[in-house]
Amino acid sequence: MSVYSYLGPAGTFTEAALIPLLKPEDKSVPAVNVTAALDAVRSGTADYAIVPIENSVEGVVARTLDELASGAPLLIIGESILSVSFALMVKPGMKISDIKRLATHPHAEAQCREYIAKKIPGAEVIMTASTAAGAEAVAKGEADGAIAAAVAAKNFNLEVIAEDVGDKQAAVTRFVTVSRPGKIAAPTGSDRTSLVVFIAADHSGALLEILTEFAVRGVNLTFIQSRPNGVELGQYHFIIDVEGHIEDARVGDTLKALYRICADVRFLGSYARADKVFPTLNKATEDKAFDIAETWLKRIRSGEIKK
Repeated sequence: MSVYSYLGPAGTFTEAALIPLLKPEDKSVPAVNVTAALDAVRSGTADYAIVPIENSVEGVVARTLDELASGAPLLIIGESILSVSFALMVKPGMKISDIKRLATHPHAEAQCREYIAKKIPGAEVIMTASTAAGAEAVAKGEADGAIAAAVAAKNFNLEVIAEDVGDKQAAVTRFVTVSRPGKIAAPTGSDRTSLVVFIAADHSGALLEILTEFAVRGVNLTFIQSRPNGVELGQYHFIIDVEGHIEDARVGDTLKALYRICADVRFLGSYARADKVFPTLNKATEDKAFDIAETWLKRIRSGEIKK
């Protein structure tokens, strides 16, 4: 049996992303926020945690990025992508005109901002740790309405009075499954590698130096985000996702180069991509090309090649 911690309470989109991963004997435990979900893994009270990391409308989930970049190391072992559809819910018998206080998560509010402005323009928006926590606030009488996943209405005995209230109907969220550091899964051919890069010192061209190491080896970036180090203004690190697996020669060679020029590099994991996209390679970026070049260099160093 494995224990999974997730951003709760029950009825969140994170729980919806978790359910397909569970075996019958597994146990899921809701956490009050992303920090608590990941700390459960760090402390050993959970084997895995699943947390949101990126949304197609609102962008990054900053708290997840910051938690992965600091504290005891964690390893991303998988990802999933979930379409998100928001519903407006109230206590049975209430109408949309009765909503004076609206509870929801900041990312949900950002994705439903136009709807709120048009349909509930006078409502005070109360930010909660998750969309399901917003529904729970309505059930407790702390808010009049909530924007959350429709399943949350069932969990908290609420009534859905409007469905698909998001401003963008094709919104998706990417979630990652995290464990304590351990053995890395074998490459699948359609993989993603995540890392945190800390620059040695802020200077002209610092980011270009980092990006060049990827470019010259044909490693394509799928995500890059700067985050403050939390020490002083102007000090940043970069969270980077790239196509490929650490076992791929081009990716491994890039990480070695980054380790030489950066203050630190935190490896966050190599794992199968949820979208099953394969990288586009050429003769110079395939593993075989790196093997041939390494053999050539060894022959020169050994004196085997005279010309």
